[in-house]
Amino acid sequence: MSTSSSSSSSSDDIILERVGNKGIITLNRPKQLNALNLDMIRKLYPQLRKWEMDNTMNMVLIKSSTDKAFCAGGDVKAIALSGKGSKLGDEFFREEYRLNNQIGSLSIPYVAFLDGIVMGGGVGLSVHGAFRIATEKATFAMPETAIGFFPDVGGSHFLPRLPGKLGLYLALTGYRLTGRDLFKAGIATHFIVSERLNDLEKDLLRLEKPDLNNIDKVLIKYQEQWEADYKKEFTLKPYIGRINSAFGDAKNVEQIFENLKRDTSEWAKQTLETLQKMSPTSLKVTFRELHEGANMSLPECLRMEYRISQKFMMTDDFFEGVRAMLVDKTHNPKWNPPTLAQVTDEVVNSYFETSPSKELQL
Repeated sequence: MSTSSSSSSSSDDIILERVGNKGIITLNRPKQLNALNLDMIRKLYPQLRKWEMDNTMNMVLIKSSTDKAFCAGGDVKAIALSGKGSKLGDEFFREEYRLNNQIGSLSIPYVAFLDGIVMGGGVGLSVHGAFRIATEKATFAMPETAIGFFPDVGGSHFLPRLPGKLGLYLALTGYRLTGRDLFKAGIATHFIVSERLNDLEKDLLRLEKPDLNNIDKVLIKYQEQWEADYKKEFTLKPYIGRINSAFGDAKNVEQIFENLKRDTSEWAKQTLETLQKMSPTSLKVTFRELHEGANMSLPECLRMEYRISQKFMMTDDFFEGVRAMLVDKTHNPKWNPPTLAQVTDEVVNSYFETSPSKELQL
């Protein structure tokens, strides 16, 4: 097997290597839990394009240098600290969403090892690819409503396509799934134990023709070694009926709140308490976003999300949410507007308005 590497070094935030006719991406910001920054995006996007245009390349593998995190999300702290209407707030989301679309449209198999934290931007680096392998260390969430933002990176595409109203529940509450639950929910395509990832990588790199079928055969072989574990019941299974009932027939966020209030279970009480902490604007925008995205292609979803992201860059909640949750860590954000009633349809509509001069080009 011939090995040739790019100019990346072990000190880089992202390491890009070519091993034979396969590309390997290693996320390498362990102290920041591989939080995705603009520099990493600008290294990865052209390399993926280069690999795809090379007819000798037949697989891309993305992994982390640490088992604590695959990628904990986009570096939103840096974006918030750059201020309202900043150049970074435009460039980061524009280029991140282009990368998400590139992964989703890649013509060669894309394999992601989800070991550790997989949130926000990390979901965007993995969920649109053909294969997502979760381990028992994986923790998934789309926690954006807690920081005054919205589930982006193609969340409007993949979340409404999860079973029932699971995607809407995950989007609004930021609920965390762990281990095999990523597989049970349909976010991961396979589940294996973390200690076997190195062996799995070697077997994948040995494949002469790593088409979708041959890769799947290797993954299933590893998965079946832990059949007893991956066949365990989905943790949320006891609540799926309640989730579909509370979130399913609701025409707006207020109706979800009313449905949860009528449900006297402890689950409903805790879910309502969680939602009441979130940005009212984020909740309403997210509800509409997933409703729209259910009938859109991934590129259409990403164009919509870019419009939404740029509106959030001009309003208060994102900056207040990041300050309270990630910078000062007071965990007591002051949302503006502070109530669902004050987030009118007119306000929500403004997040979806097109701006011909500032559309996302894919």
